[in-house]
Amino acid sequence: MNALLGFASSRSRSPHRWPLATVLLVALIVPLSAAEDQADAEARDKRIEELETKVEVLIEELADLRHGTGDEENTVEHLDTGLAPSAERIYRTASGFALGGYGEWLYQNYAARNDAGDPSGRTDTTDFLRLVLYTGYKFNDKILFNAEIEWEHATTGESGSASVEFAYLDFLLAPHLNVRAGMLLVPVGLVNELHEPPVFLSARRPDLETLILPTTWRETGAGIWGDLGSWEYRVYVVSSLDAAGFSSMNGIRGGRQKGSKARAEDWALTGRLDYRGKAGLLAGVSFFSGNTGQGREVAGSTFGGKVTTIDFHALYNWRALELRGVWARIDVDDAALISTLVGQPVGSRMGGYYLQAGWDLLASRSKRSQLIAFAKYESFDTLARLPGAPLEALPGGADRSSWTWGVTYKPHPSVALKFDYQDYSNDTSDAVDQFNVAMGFSF
Repeated sequence: MNALLGFASSRSRSPHRWPLATVLLVALIVPLSAAEDQADAEARDKRIEELETKVEVLIEELADLRHGTGDEENTVEHLDTGLAPSAERIYRTASGFALGGYGEWLYQNYAARNDAGDPSGRTDTTDFLRLVLYTGYKFNDKILFNAEIEWEHATTGESGSASVEFAYLDFLLAPHLNVRAGMLLVPVGLVNELHEPPVFLSARRPDLETLILPTTWRETGAGIWGDLGSWEYRVYVVSSLDAAGFSSMNGIRGGRQKGSKARAEDWALTGRLDYRGKAGLLAGVSFFSGNTGQGREVAGSTFGGKVTTIDFHALYNWRALELRGVWARIDVDDAALISTLVGQPVGSRMGGYYLQAGWDLLASRSKRSQLIAFAKYESFDTLARLPGAPLEALPGGADRSSWTWGVTYKPHPSVALKFDYQDYSNDTSDAVDQFNVAMGFSF
């Protein structure tokens, strides 16, 4: 630029050349200035776009913290209370009321024929399984109330119900020691305490955590819980099961008393211990042990009917990968007397396991939405052993297994759309496969 000005100055002595120099100077300066302005504007616009993107991400993250989104990684982080993220909203409230909830809808399409080639006899169904409201009230920094009220199957008729899933007072003494009393979730497995639909990938809850560990399992009682750094524990004394509800195919599930005019002749001890790693790992053990006779008589005599459950469970999330699994076993004392009481064989041992792996196909493209392909294998038996009966003498149909393949799309961490296929097998070759579609949400 200085060279151009020098050129113009040196030629100014000639009146005939001055207009030409001026025109040349203006012609060169104006385009250069315009180009520089355009480059600056483009750089400024790009920088503004980058800042706007960062602000949007920060706003979303702040909203997540405020509203408690229930993604799988948050699930691992929030397990110390024994509740899913939406259910523990009251713990993050400064004072007064807190409200949350979840819902799930399920469509089940059954195969026309079973594994033996005979008509399955099943009818396809669509069902709004659950609508749940969480309500809580914080009296002060040390005392709070928390509850889950559930409507099942969209009505109180046609096998539907309105139920209190949990309702308790927490007395928050210290991180390592707190007291809880009321209607409590029995702290076993992975799903019983964490049963919000976005938390688990399959359209239906795992069969193992329905028929062996009978989700949703709740009883009245009291106990302690706390956080010991990387370790978390819960130990409760609760009203025990009622053996009059046990069966061959559904195991101990029918023995849940659900806090509704429950027999209280027998009580049980239940608890869990979990290790929570920093890299998305949760691993632990849980148990339930108590008599289930509840003062009932068989042949003129009462019986104990002690039931002991134990399970080992693990959940691991790392980047796009999710792994989870549960192994569980149940031992039932006085199974012969209980079989007489209920009029059908009741296993003296039940148990099984499941393993599941999932991979987020959108992990490298999106931080907000997920498309998770998964596979799950389950194997369980509600009549693994009968008192005094050889294995070949056991009734058929109770030894079951299944493969589940599917995808779950999460446009938001608290919203899940699920599609899966379940290939069932059993020891009588009359299992029926099914295709499922589900929608779930929590807030």
